[in-house]
Amino acid sequence: MRKLLTVVVADDHAIVREGLKLLISTMEHVSVVAEAPDGEALATIVRRGAPDLVTLDLGMPGVAGVQFISELRAIAPRMKILVLTANIEARTVRAAIAAGANGYLTKSGDPAELNAAFDAMLRHEIYLSQSIRFAVDDPHSHQPPPAIDAVLSPIPLTRREMQILSLAAQGLTARETADRLGISPLTARKHRENLMRKLSLHNAAEIAAYAVRIGLPIG
Repeated sequence: MRKLLTVVVADDHAIVREGLKLLISTMEHVSVVAEAPDGEALATIVRRGAPDLVTLDLGMPGVAGVQFISELRAIAPRMKILVLTANIEARTVRAAIAAGANGYLTKSGDPAELNAAFDAMLRHEIYLSQSIRFAVDDPHSHQPPPAIDAVLSPIPLTRREMQILSLAAQGLTARETADRLGISPLTARKHRENLMRKLSLHNAAEIAAYAVRIGLPIG
């Protein structure tokens, strides 16, 4: 039997919280266990007993931007954090993921994406709403995404390692990566394992967060 997913809804607007609770009530194996109108209330709830997931409005009182994500992550390292905000600035999206958010949705997005985001995060994947994917690629700059060779990693990576990182961050499997690079699935899997060890990464969410942090597009 699938484990019940416990969720805390955090937003300073009561009507938004009610709307979210209504949407979540239609999902199987998901239960809203608490709600918070500000950062202080949310932190108290999480300290009392961390839920599996929290939806977080970055514009709430008591939330000092993406730094609050890091604070929540320190309190509850295993809790999933889904940012749900009106802010679509590319740098805010990147900063939120780098700070430890597992997903980023906009309030103007499709409500169906909420369920998709929950499912992705349960698979330990980063989820970005459709509108945010464009923001991450920064369409307003009228420049293409950075070439792999132009991206600088704090830990030096070979071109092959950078390719593996980019494809893994986009969610490609070992077989899909192998097909893309013209290598065997076993070799692709070994490259990925070596890369994760080199960067001290442990799962798909951390791979995606690292890629975003150094400026690689994650699709």
